[in-house]
Amino acid sequence: MKSLSLHEPHAIVMVGIPGSGKSFFAEKFAQTFSAPYLEAALFRHFAENNDNADKLLQHVLVQLAKTKQSVVLELDTESRTRRTELAKQLRGYGYTPLFVWVQVDERTAATRSKKAYQMSKDEHEDRVKRFSPPHDSERALVISGKHTFASQVRIVLKRLSGPRTQLSTSKPVPERTNHIVLR
Repeated sequence: MKSLSLHEPHAIVMVGIPGSGKSFFAEKFAQTFSAPYLEAALFRHFAENNDNADKLLQHVLVQLAKTKQSVVLELDTESRTRRTELAKQLRGYGYTPLFVWVQVDERTAATRSKKAYQMSKDEHEDRVKRFSPPHDSERALVISGKHTFASQVRIVLKRLSGPRTQLSTSKPVPERTNHIVLR
């Protein structure tokens, strides 16, 4: 396993419609880089109700934030309002949020939702209607839900590593002098 050692802790936040490949990418990324992975659906599965699940998830997120370890999050990110609140919360904990928007065609997403989550067609369509695509101001990184993990992770790691200094390939300009040379 590789370690995800960054200058500052990042929260990789998954965004996309059901069946797009968010869970696939999040699980593989967390496993590859030994990063904690918090998935709201898992908390909801084991809690008595959604309110208790949300409280437990918040408690775990607060405790995890104390470690300043980069984390992968698959939470309720369907609405722009919720993503804005989450980004503000994460920044308050000293994290840099990175929204990773996994995109795939609607037909593929519907098929995956039905197969993996036993989601009805109506439920899937309802969730898709509630989804608000990230706004430009959210600076979401788009990856394809149909590409291999290797190609997806290269894109994410490139963003996490930040801009690199470009080396100039042009010839240096000679220093200007006031001397005149006659030949």
